[in-house]
Amino acid sequence: MKILVVCGNGLGSSFIAEMNVKKALREMNREAEVGHTDLTSAKAETVDYYIGSPEIMEQLEGDGRKVIPLINLFNVEEIKTVLEKHLEDI
Repeated sequence: MKILVVCGNGLGSSFIAEMNVKKALREMNREAEVGHTDLTSAKAETVDYYIGSPEIMEQLEGDGRKVIPLINLFNVEEIKTVLEKHLEDI
């Protein structure tokens, strides 16, 4: 499973959120390949899930992409909650 954390510039916030997603997955005993990038690059990437702020995720919706909007990219508990909800199918 591949997860891509997306922010506007693909530098600071998506990198920190990537680390938090990895931490959440470890605590859930789940494995995934997790990366981060900017919005423009994300549109060309094919992954299982895209994670980011609601505003960024709205711009990635469509074309069969599975998006996971987060209110707070830095809250590990919120990340775990949304991952549990969305990863039930896998």
